[in-house]
Parts: sequence; C-alpha cells; structure tokens
Amino acid sequence: MWAGRGATRRPAAAAPPALIGPFTKIQWAGAAVVVGAALLILAGMAVAAVRFVLSLEAMQDFLTTYPGEYHLPEGAPVGFPAWVGWQHFFNAFLMVLIIRTGLQIRTEKRPAVFWTPRRDPKGKTSLTIWFHQSLDILWLLNGVVFVVLLFVSGQWMRIVPTSWEVFPNALSAVLQYVSLDWPTENGWVNYNALQQLAYFTTVFVAAPLAAITGYRMSGLWPKGSARLNRAYPIEWARKLHFPTMLYFVAFIFVHVALVFATGALRNLNHMYAAQGSVDGVAYADNWTGFWMFFASLVVTAGAWVAARPLVLAPVARLFGTVSGR
Repeated sequence: MWAGRGATRRPAAAAPPALIGPFTKIQWAGAAVVVGAALLILAGMAVAAVRFVLSLEAMQDFLTTYPGEYHLPEGAPVGFPAWVGWQHFFNAFLMVLIIRTGLQIRTEKRPAVFWTPRRDPKGKTSLTIWFHQSLDILWLLNGVVFVVLLFVSGQWMRIVPTSWEVFPNALSAVLQYVSLDWPTENGWVNYNALQQLAYFTTVFVAAPLAAITGYRMSGLWPKGSARLNRAYPIEWARKLHFPTMLYFVAFIFVHVALVFATGALRNLNHMYAAQGSVDGVAYADNWTGFWMFFASLVVTAGAWVAARPLVLAPVARLFGTVSGR
C-alpha cells in the first residue's frame, strides 16, 4: 500500500541553540553553578585552614600583640565632623554616576546627541562624554576640598598610616576576616589597619590615578603638543583607566557589605548622622543614620534616572552647542 506523499519527507531540523559567546544559556548556567560550588568549597577550606592556624599558640601570641589596629598619634580627633558625612555622600553620588557614564562610553557605538564647546568647534564629542567629564570635574573639586579638610582638621591620621605596625596589624585583620571571627573595632575612634590601608590606597593612589588617566583621555588634554603626547601616550591611560574603575567598583562593593555586616545602624550613624561614642554602644540602635542613608539612595537613584539627553541637553547648552546626529 502506498504510504502517501508525506512519508518521504523528513522533519525539519531543530534550530541550533543561541550562543552567548562560546556557550549556550544552559551551558553558562551550568558553568556558573560549578564555579559557584567550587568557590564555596574553597572558601570553606580557607576558613577551616585559617582557624586551625590561629588556634596555634604562636598565632595566639601574634593576635595579642597585633589585634588588628594600633594606637593613633596623640591629638588624633575622635568622631566625625558633619563635613565628612557630606563629602562622603557627594563622593558616592558622583562616583555612581561616573561609573555609569564610563560604562556607557565603552558600549555606546553610535551616540545620538553631541556637544560642541563654543571656543573649539572641532572639539565635538558625545553628550555622554561631556556629562562624564563634567562629573569628573565636580568629583575632583570635591576631592581637593576633602583632602584639604583632612589635613586641616587632623582627620588625616585616621586614613594615613603613621606606624610600621600597620602591616602586621593588617595581616592580623585579614586572618580574622577569613576565619569569620571578625576584628572588633569602633570606627568612631579608630579604623583597623586593613581599613586604613584600603582608605589610604583609595584616596591617595586610586583617585589620583583615575584623575591623571582620565585627564589624558579627555578633551582638556592639549592634543597638539607632540612632546606631551610622546611622553604620555594615550594608550597608557586607556590601559590603566578601566582597571582603576574596576578597583573602585570592588572597593564600593566590599565597603558597603562590611558596613552592613559589622553593625549597620552604628556605622551609618557614624558617617551620615555624625553620631557615635567612644564605647561603641551609644547610637547602636539609632535609626537616624539609616534613614539619612536611605534618603541619599533615593537622591542617587533619581539622578540615575534623570541622567538622559532630555534633561542633560538644556544644561549642556549653557556651556556649548548640543546637536543630533
């Protein structure tokens, strides 16, 4: 019996799964699960190993000698003045927008809106780059004010190492963090040595590096100077600028995580409400700093949403010409 015309037809081949890079979505998900499990196992092994090491008598003596922090110089201020909280908020506000616009610049292939300075018709650039550089200038001004106030007020002693003891104490703090028996410190009075090194690196190394590399890549750089261009090639700046941004992202993530993991209300009161005590107990249950922090998040989120051509273009026109493609 004749099976019919359709008997000789083969079913259409299934479409191959879409690739994201070299793998499919399922393969990426599987890889993420495997890598995540491996990291958890390694983290558990690290915790167990460090706890064993710290249980040794020699390491117990080491922790006694170097508990994770050292005494600040005589005359070091206690507590935070209100300007520290303001500077902290404004710096975080600007940094979030700077990181966002920096990533936009890296991914923006065909900008829709451009900005041209009035005094340099050849300096046409995208509105995103203009906004990024404008934020950079505000961030630099805020940073200069912050550093000046640090040294005028004596607050510099909190974040600038003043003793070689900072290094063994930092090692002690690292071991305590890894063991999950975290060092106890009262940030109102003193930071632990690892915090101090991290803040020092951020303020006096990473921030200047971001400024120097950003300036080289900006429209403010004198591009017509052949000597300067040879002495400081733009390729150097590009290779350093993005990793510096990644450092700031990592620092912010770890910093915020530790703020919430080591006494959120107390820590937020220190920085946002300028409230604290030497014993570290007062204000530990006060919500003032938290609500001020929450308000700062609302302001930052509002700026994130508002940072679009419809809002930015009128401001940019005050300093140059805005045009479309």
